[in-house]
Amino acid sequence: MIPARIYRPARTAMQSGTAKTKSWVLEFEPAAAKEIEPLMGYTSSVDTRRQVKLRFDSREAAIAYAQRHGIAYTVFEPQDRKRRRIAYADNFRYNRPEMWTH
Repeated sequence: MIPARIYRPARTAMQSGTAKTKSWVLEFEPAAAKEIEPLMGYTSSVDTRRQVKLRFDSREAAIAYAQRHGIAYTVFEPQDRKRRRIAYADNFRYNRPEMWTH
């Protein structure tokens, strides 16, 4: 049986907001390695489950789906980012921790 992973995706480097990070994803682990096709150089795989990504509104819904269909799963908890408060005026503060450079 091929295990699946359940996780909440992180935002991409091109995003500043939290779009598409609220839902949970069930995705199958790779069963076979990818191969490079010798003639054209395309990357291919015989594993068609790799293409399946199921989205759920909650972690519990994803777990219930996996249990209902007999899919072994591993849940990866999201790590919430820590926001550091920064003000523009801190650049000109008298007691800066590092020297001002231009």
